[in-house]
Amino acid sequence: MLPVLKNRFVPSLWDEFFGKNNVNRFFDSEFADTMPAVNIREDGDSFNIEVAAPGIDKKDFNIKIENNVLSISTEQKAEKEEKKDTYIRKEFNYFGFQRSFALPESVDHEKIKANHKDGVLVVSIPKKEEAKEKPPKTIKIS
Repeated sequence: MLPVLKNRFVPSLWDEFFGKNNVNRFFDSEFADTMPAVNIREDGDSFNIEVAAPGIDKKDFNIKIENNVLSISTEQKAEKEEKKDTYIRKEFNYFGFQRSFALPESVDHEKIKANHKDGVLVVSIPKKEEAKEKPPKTIKIS
């Protein structure tokens, strides 16, 4: 975080044009650490976690379960080098995230599956048979 740049050296005209909140967010460390959006859905048979991750290949994801916690993570490293007669320019970039979800006792760990399509990772977490919703049963009165 660069606290000096927040208030002293940013001209007020800049703040008025771009907005104080946007300038401050640019220098805030939280703005740099972006997490992908996640949707969690539950139906009668399973939980589904959808992770919006465009540009990330399925081979770059790591999904693991440890102590009843499901973790989804990725780490990418990109390097680019350009050589010219008088200079060498080298750029590198790192990106990564980890999201963890506490799983209820009602899920079947052995049947968890993941699918990646069109920039969305979907992790399907089926419920154990005894935890699935049962249709209502009518009881006859004798």
